[in-house]
Amino acid sequence: METHIAAVDHVINQFIYSFFVYIQVEHNLHVRTLILNRANRLNVLSSHMVCRLLEVYTACQEEPRVKLVILRANGKSFCVGGDLEEYFSNKGQWRLNVKILWNLYTLMYKIATLGKPQVSILNGTVMGAGCGISLHGTFRVVTEKTVFAMPEAVMAGIVPDVGASFFLSRLPGFYGEYIGLTGARLDGTEMLACGLATHFVPSKKLSLLEEELNKVNTSDLATISAVIDEFSEKPPLKERSAYRRLDIIDRCFSRKTVEDVISALETESVKGGDAWISQAVHSMKKASPVSLKVFLNSIREGRLQGLGQCLAQEYRIRSHELLLGQDIFEAFRANFVRKDRTPKWKPSRLDLVTNEMVDSYFSKVDDDKWEDLVLPVGSSSSKSTSIRAKL
Repeated sequence: METHIAAVDHVINQFIYSFFVYIQVEHNLHVRTLILNRANRLNVLSSHMVCRLLEVYTACQEEPRVKLVILRANGKSFCVGGDLEEYFSNKGQWRLNVKILWNLYTLMYKIATLGKPQVSILNGTVMGAGCGISLHGTFRVVTEKTVFAMPEAVMAGIVPDVGASFFLSRLPGFYGEYIGLTGARLDGTEMLACGLATHFVPSKKLSLLEEELNKVNTSDLATISAVIDEFSEKPPLKERSAYRRLDIIDRCFSRKTVEDVISALETESVKGGDAWISQAVHSMKKASPVSLKVFLNSIREGRLQGLGQCLAQEYRIRSHELLLGQDIFEAFRANFVRKDRTPKWKPSRLDLVTNEMVDSYFSKVDDDKWEDLVLPVGSSSSKSTSIRAKL
């Protein structure tokens, strides 16, 4: 019997330990380096990893000796998003999924209001929740290996969240609408150009950069920025980059409705526009219609809101998505179960998505045990603005 209990304890301990090693923490005297270590799953964030990160960030906030936080990842990807398999596995347990969301959004806000600078090193693919844990940090370092996207509406039947209505709405013109509605992929130079990144450092110099950052004994932004500047470059945008055509993007993506955006893009395409225009139209036409319309409303409202308000609004939206369950779970089945990559969205067309349907995603969830997102006391938007390198 004792042998059996010991064996069970060993399994439990190994289970718990596995989630701790997914988040590695390196301690220097004044610097904490947090490392995503789930490379075999492209560093997808599980709920256990989120909880561990919450613990670590809280400890960094409370420890006066910690002056700087570095966030990076092992493997070829930084983080491709949250673990959608968890939501699918918990499909019949809506409140459990909502709790996972609560912790995730709290983590985003804690990172943004840490009160100590964070250097996010994005050397690889960064999507979804990976954007949330990195872009809310003070400095965002990209490389020639960086690939950024928020393809939630196109691929996953989800409205881009983790603060996307805040940081995408702060980009030049209507570039944020372009990114969120089409799921367009950006390289490191495009992220630097639009302000999603603060520095571009060649990947071969990252180890030297980290070595110098670990010598820092200050939270002074100018000092830390100067350290990164020593290794940074400003590579030119590729000729085919859509960011070179902000005039077209602003003309099309400033339209009031998703249908009007697509119509404007098709008009530009007829004029003989670049390949990115037809790709944008193709992506939007295969995306979840309701997700596109809800996102357009979300980012437009986000322009007038602080980060806390944006996260609270996105929490409502995602809670509704999980409660209704149609598009988010259908996308998972299409991409990972059936593997035909042809989700059957409901509603299936943009013209079937009414204003009333869209408005419902912004209302409180009709459940007596559900409540709006309550962010940590002691964090403040003013504190966030002062510590974060502006987009």
